[in-house]
Amino acid sequence: MSPKIQEVADLVAKGKAKLVGPAVQAALDDGCDPTEILNGGMIDAMAVVGEKFKNNEIFVPEMLVAARAMKKGVEVLKPHLSAGSTGAMGKLIIATVAGDLHDIGKNLVAMMIESAGFEVIDLGVDVPIEKIIECYKANPDTKIVCLSALLTTTMPSMRDTVAALNESDFRSNIKIMVGGAPITQEFADEIGADGYSEDAASAATLAKELVK
Repeated sequence: MSPKIQEVADLVAKGKAKLVGPAVQAALDDGCDPTEILNGGMIDAMAVVGEKFKNNEIFVPEMLVAARAMKKGVEVLKPHLSAGSTGAMGKLIIATVAGDLHDIGKNLVAMMIESAGFEVIDLGVDVPIEKIIECYKANPDTKIVCLSALLTTTMPSMRDTVAALNESDFRSNIKIMVGGAPITQEFADEIGADGYSEDAASAATLAKELVK
């Protein structure tokens, strides 16, 4: 890896948002390949950050800071990337289910999944089933629908949303991922989801596995 790309990776990992943009520009000026800067400099750095988060070496604030730093880098890089390579893994719809207004976990998952190379369509919080289905119909190339619930009281809402998706005529084209504080692997299996992850870093890894 070129020293310039290594520098981008180090800055992303440390969450130095102000310095990442100029470092990306310097790597581009030096003739580094934009896709290599994205993959080697940023996506790999976020994978390391995710691993540290899983091992409790860092916590949510550090992870958010690194994801923000990566965003700054991607802004500089976007015009230089071939269309679609930032979303090379495909499209993913993410939403917090109806009745639930929590978005910090969802936002963190969205950032990590975006960092893994997906194009993320974030529908926000308190999202009714119809809106998710409409969104899929507008984006029929979507590969994953990601649902979050952070309250035990909104678990039935997640169950209903997954049931509706399971009955939809496009079910065979998508994978359904679920997560959130009260959600468990058992619950995910019971309601018919394809995958469950307990934190944002695992969500990004799981998303990549599900589209293979």
